[in-house]
Amino acid sequence: MRDLWESASVLERISIVVVWVLVIGVLAVTPSAFGQGTENGEWRSYGGDIKNTRYSPLDQIDASNFDDLEIAWRIKMSNFGPNPEYNFQSTPLMVDGVIYSTAGSRRAVVAADAGTGELLWMHRFDEGERGAATPRRLSGRGLAYRDDGASGQIVYVTLGYQLIVLNAATGERVSSFGTDGVVDLMQNMDQDIDPLAGEIGLHAAPLVVGDTIVIGAAHVPGSAPRSMRNTKGYVRGFDADTGSRKWIFHTIPGNDEFGNDSWLNDSWRYTGNTGVWGQISADLEAGIVYFATEMPTNDYYGGHRHGDNLFSDSLVAVDMDSGDRLWHFQAIHHDVWDWDFPCAPIIADVMIDGVERKIVAQPSKQAWLYVFDRITGEPIWPIEERPIEQSDVPGELLSATQPYPTKPPAYDRQGVSVDDLIDFTPELRRRAEEIAARHRIGPIFTPITVSEPDGVIGTLMLPSAGGGTNWPGGSIDPETGIAYLYSFTNVTALGLINDPERSDMNFIRGRARGISAADAALNIEGIPMIKPPWGRITAIDLKQGEILWQVPHGETPDNIKNHPLLQGIDIPRTGRIGRVGTLITKSLVIAAESGGTVTLPSGEEGAYLRAYDKQTGADAGQVVVPAAASGSPMTYMHDGQQYIVFAISGGGFAGELIAYRLPEG
Repeated sequence: MRDLWESASVLERISIVVVWVLVIGVLAVTPSAFGQGTENGEWRSYGGDIKNTRYSPLDQIDASNFDDLEIAWRIKMSNFGPNPEYNFQSTPLMVDGVIYSTAGSRRAVVAADAGTGELLWMHRFDEGERGAATPRRLSGRGLAYRDDGASGQIVYVTLGYQLIVLNAATGERVSSFGTDGVVDLMQNMDQDIDPLAGEIGLHAAPLVVGDTIVIGAAHVPGSAPRSMRNTKGYVRGFDADTGSRKWIFHTIPGNDEFGNDSWLNDSWRYTGNTGVWGQISADLEAGIVYFATEMPTNDYYGGHRHGDNLFSDSLVAVDMDSGDRLWHFQAIHHDVWDWDFPCAPIIADVMIDGVERKIVAQPSKQAWLYVFDRITGEPIWPIEERPIEQSDVPGELLSATQPYPTKPPAYDRQGVSVDDLIDFTPELRRRAEEIAARHRIGPIFTPITVSEPDGVIGTLMLPSAGGGTNWPGGSIDPETGIAYLYSFTNVTALGLINDPERSDMNFIRGRARGISAADAALNIEGIPMIKPPWGRITAIDLKQGEILWQVPHGETPDNIKNHPLLQGIDIPRTGRIGRVGTLITKSLVIAAESGGTVTLPSGEEGAYLRAYDKQTGADAGQVVVPAAASGSPMTYMHDGQQYIVFAISGGGFAGELIAYRLPEG
């Protein structure tokens, strides 16, 4: 190099300097610029990428024109099943100008033109009685795309828990995969499962990473299970070419496996659940898959499964090719609050304290964002084990401590105190205090109590078992290191009863006889007993581990705006309870309203698709939508136009995919 420099002319030396400046500039770009977020204006994975960032660098739609968005196309789902789908939750994919989505109550798969919504093909797999018996009905939340070097493949899980691979160009099953394109997921699962009574299925989309398809499992909601014995929700990796099982991870460890000693009295033998019902993420470069687990049987009583119960309520990192555990973190020891992990871990590279850290961040129902070094599993900020109040429920044995993250702070309210009660008027506060007095209240991890007809109805829990954050999860902008999360504030009462006619468990969730629904209501004539906001979006700066901003998300419900007890009171936007996914673009946070419609200024019923400034949270535009969102939004570029697409349904409105773009010309 020295010889080249000394022999070069002045102009040649200048050229060499320019070249090296460009090279150094490229090398100096952080890994955050590569392999994170969507590429080529497409949306190839449920979360945009397999890191589930839900980030796209597209910027044609911004604050200056968001209000101008108009409907480009709509795809109605009613024609893709025997019954209308009123809870349509799909987030579609867009690859090479084609939209792919689950559709209808039989969970068909459709392909449509990305510019017009015109149907290209449809695949339906009729499972008969098995499909009808599934615990996880509905159209599902999405698909996976695999680049096979040819026409591409679509990967999905049926109602009846079968894995199917389709040719992306034709919709035909890939005959070389499994048996004529199908792998029965109830087989080869290291346990016997009845295809009609096995209580196992999946809403989430599969994960395709390299030549491996990773599949989780979901069960019947477990507040009042018939038995302490249930199907186990193991996680498996399958060969993407053949469908053969490559590995299995026992989320309830077997006799000689790590973590088995956290299940006392051999409770691991019969306890079920502990599946992965949310999305799964991966770091392809590191060869690591990350999944977050649910709790064991039952959701609110653990007297039949003493111990910490690994790997329930855990973030687990496994080798992509072998399924071997690399590290884990258990967020709740011996969960009896149903605060399981419902959504995808999010992967990003973030500059923290002047050092670029490879992180994985896990949103939660508890409204904590748990942040770890994704290679080592070490917390980025300390997580402290702190003592909690112990249970007085017969047979229950809680863990003495629970983990408390020190950073970032909780992004929604935790626990219930008098200060949380509605106080628009003194009368409302008084009535809210009367309701609270019939319940146990306290900080997060306050124990659940037995419901008594003349005593305590139950424990008031905030966040509720629904969250905080639920299955839509969160987003991270890899360019700024800022996470964006929707959460909702909804109090619930948890009481336990003994009911041998319904379950062989000592206790299940319920309300003591003699307590009417009116007595147990957690509202005052329809007004929630807890202060708003009831839905919010929070921006968390992961460089510092601090909340950057919070805004209410969701228009104030009609029953609050027009309530006779609130007349003459200036009530700001309250936000709304729902299931909301955030979409991040170059300059905006985009989220649709969920949880029902409101009366718009025009007098019609509808909801809003809203945009916020990424840095400040200020309103950046809104568009009227004919129904509430029921799936998370995505975006893509097609023929020079940026589109935003999401699922809408609910309240008697049958499911649709609806697409928005700017006016042409």
